[in-house]
Order: sequence, then C-alpha cells, then structure tokens
Amino acid sequence: MTIDITTPALLFPAISLLLLAYTNRFLALAQVIRALAGRLAESDDVDLRRQINNLRLRVRLIKCMQGAGIISILLCMVSMVCLFADQEYLARVAFVVSLALMIFSLGISFWETLLSGEALKYELRRCERLRHQAERETPYSSGPLLP
Repeated sequence: MTIDITTPALLFPAISLLLLAYTNRFLALAQVIRALAGRLAESDDVDLRRQINNLRLRVRLIKCMQGAGIISILLCMVSMVCLFADQEYLARVAFVVSLALMIFSLGISFWETLLSGEALKYELRRCERLRHQAERETPYSSGPLLP
C-alpha cells in the first residue's frame, strides 16, 4: 500500500478540532478550580477536597491529551515532508505513530470524561448534605398562612 500527500493531510482538521476541544476543557476546568479554591478556603469539606483532587488529575490528563495531539500533528507534518523527499517508509512510520498518538489521546479523553462524572457526583453529594443540614436547622412551619 502506498500513501500520498493527502493521506496525512486528512488528519489536520480532526486534530485541530480535538486540540480546540481539549483547550476548551482546560479553560473550563481552570474556571471551576478557581471557584472551588475560594470555597475551600472557607470550608474543610471532604467532598470539596475530593473534587479538587479529581480536578487536579483531570488537568494533568488534559495536558497529556494536548501533548499527544500536538505531537500527532507534528508527526503528520513529518510524514508529509518525508513524502516530498521520496522517503515513503519513513512517511508511513511517522503517520502510523501519529495515528497511535491520536488514539492514545482519545483514550485519555475518554478517561477524563469518566472522571468528570465523578466530580459531579461529589458536588451533588455535597449539595444534598447541605440541603439536609439546612432542613435540620430550619424549624418546621405549620404550612402556608391562610387569609
């Protein structure tokens, strides 16, 4: 099987969109972390600490996803340069490694998505606990007042 210059070029739009999505995830997490850091200073909530630890791991994963995506696009370019230089074997190797890195990046993305569900679970548990505390502290009313 031979590859031509258009084969590695097919990955450019996909990789670019993935890098944009990864960057948006990173920025959204940064905003959440800043908000939670302020709440953590006021509270010593265990679920809040778990959520922050979860976010710390997710930030590391997103940086790894971005790195794999960037190297993948670089290897696509190396593959194209090798094709220009009539080095088809090297072009194939660079392209296959590029595909492997993209698959790796997508796998980490899936893992990070699963972790985001965990962070939401911690937040929901914290909200339920706060609601139960508020119900215990608020005296029960006899119902609405009738005119």
